[in-house]
Amino acid sequence: MTDINKLFETVTLGNTTLNNRVGVAPMTRISATSEGLVTDQMVSYYKSFAQGGFGLIITEGTYIDDKYSQTYFDQGGIVFKEQAEAWKKLVDSVHQAGAKIFMQLQHSGSISQGNRFTEERIAPSAIQPKGEQLEMYIGKGPFPTPREATKEEIAEVITGFVNAAKRAQSIGFDGIEIHGANGYLLDQFLTEYTNQRTDEYGGSTENRVRLLVEVSKAIREAVGKDFIVGIRISQAKVNDYAHKWAGKEQDAEIIFGQLGKAGLNYIHVTEYEAWQPAFDTSGASLVSLAKKYGEIPVIANGHLENPEKAKEIIENGEADVITLGKGALANHDWVNKVKNGEPLEAFKPEEVLSPNAKIKEMEV
Repeated sequence: MTDINKLFETVTLGNTTLNNRVGVAPMTRISATSEGLVTDQMVSYYKSFAQGGFGLIITEGTYIDDKYSQTYFDQGGIVFKEQAEAWKKLVDSVHQAGAKIFMQLQHSGSISQGNRFTEERIAPSAIQPKGEQLEMYIGKGPFPTPREATKEEIAEVITGFVNAAKRAQSIGFDGIEIHGANGYLLDQFLTEYTNQRTDEYGGSTENRVRLLVEVSKAIREAVGKDFIVGIRISQAKVNDYAHKWAGKEQDAEIIFGQLGKAGLNYIHVTEYEAWQPAFDTSGASLVSLAKKYGEIPVIANGHLENPEKAKEIIENGEADVITLGKGALANHDWVNKVKNGEPLEAFKPEEVLSPNAKIKEMEV
């Protein structure tokens, strides 16, 4: 086996040093209580990744307010004191096992499949989402058409992200990640066909990235300079896997350039295969474009469970850290196995994500 030590070097994001360059990607598992409280099963699940050698764990998307942000029933929240206290037990457990943990903050916008606070959905524009609801997250049939968010509601969204970040900071999380990817609210603002606004949040790419920048800057101001703040960006969406940015590299330059100046510590880029060209059959990967135009550390995600691929993307200078989703689900001890030259298990979706995405007994 080739030397893969580069993956296992320490790396610094802001003022936080990770034990290695391998993290667990955020993955929605709908295993909280109906009130959005972390369970003992979730504590064991997250702790197992830390025990397995991962330097960084990013939580599943967590809803940020008691209005429109919740995406799925049984999703964890960070709105109330009781929710924060339940998360603290999980954070402490991961820290005791030697890893760092960031909370991913999520607002679902138009593609909410279950919100205990309201049946209404807000979005940049009143456009019915593509595709159908995901059955593994207890959804069925087409998405309803959302209502266009008012300026006041956009301001409330920013406040929701800020309050959630402060709450996560107060209970010991090492950082937060803003969910700006995969078709959720912030990505809906970024996407031309879901954003038909004619105000300063719609139209040009500069306008469509505005809310992501405003959320990033507002959180940075609220949490101070030492707390880690990152953002996740993708082209594909859970309800539109084939989506690509219309402006191609020009869009990448604007989006990553603006985010790079917004006070963030990193950009987390997720693509189907992280190393593939972003737009055409030849050309740069989205990860490398984030690095080029953002000029801040980059985390790469997308079929990097092969240690050689993971090592290559770090050694090429395209990314500073890699995260694993399916590879981590199949191998909670991926880091320890690779370090010891042990074989890796293949991901078996029928065991993990069937009949739904709740955490299973055998995973913890």
